[in-house]
Amino acid sequence: AALICGAGMAAALPGVVAAHTTLPVVGVPLSGSALNGVDALYAIVQMPKGIPVATVAIDGAVNAALLVVAMLAVTDTELADRLTDYRAEQAAAAR
Repeated sequence: AALICGAGMAAALPGVVAAHTTLPVVGVPLSGSALNGVDALYAIVQMPKGIPVATVAIDGAVNAALLVVAMLAVTDTELADRLTDYRAEQAAAAR
């Protein structure tokens, strides 16, 4: 299991969640502020020592989900196969 937390502006949510769980936490900085999410990005990547939060791009919820799937796929071969297929489909569609 892992948790995905979207947050804007001061973006405290991912850090608060990470401080209260040992599950992996992925922070998604959200745009919408005057700084278009840059403030949220900086807030999420500057977690204190001992409170790890993985961070993806501003409005990167899809990549956050794919990151969690990749983490879970380490111990789930069916999920790993499905992720491989999905990525191959995405690569083919981009051509």
